[in-house]
Amino acid sequence: MTIDPGTPPEPANSARLECTITFLEMTARPVLPPLHPPALKMALLRAERPTVSFYRYLYDAVGRPWLWTDCKRLRDSELRAIVQDPSVDIFVLYVQGVPAGYAEIDRRKAPDFNLAYFGLVPEFIGRGLGGYFLNWTVRYAWEQKPEPARFTVNTNTFDHPRALPLYQRMGFVPYARRAVWVDPDPDPHPPPEPEAVDPRGTP
Repeated sequence: MTIDPGTPPEPANSARLECTITFLEMTARPVLPPLHPPALKMALLRAERPTVSFYRYLYDAVGRPWLWTDCKRLRDSELRAIVQDPSVDIFVLYVQGVPAGYAEIDRRKAPDFNLAYFGLVPEFIGRGLGGYFLNWTVRYAWEQKPEPARFTVNTNTFDHPRALPLYQRMGFVPYARRAVWVDPDPDPHPPPEPEAVDPRGTP
């Protein structure tokens, strides 16, 4: 495993926080636990060409407690280009009709796939959903044709303490760690831009 020796010292008056990112991968289809859905009324739906406003809602609802900030720095047009790309799969887990979490698989650099984001809305943590949803997500990735040559994900010390063990239980193996500085309160993203209108329309 590659371990970064550390980051340069941060100025004393900086508000940024230090965290350690763990990078994980799997290079072959894993042997997964049986897929047992929790006894809840739920549904898994792919978000097809999601609006930026809906995606920002999911990102904030899932990521706010864990200081997810990267997408908050993107303009609407930049974020739209990612989340509406046909090689980016976004699956939303609904429980009793309410969004409970989402998974985002980025296949733009196929045959390498990346689990760009995965998580649950805080109110749904501890109900047996995380293991089921991640198990389903990993199965989905390896069922693609052609299947990935490599499937990656990363987590950090701000994430839920059970995130790293769960990834490892589902077959991901750590291969590198790096310390970084994170701004916990980035500048707000630029003002919203109008949603692009599909010129094909709908009948």
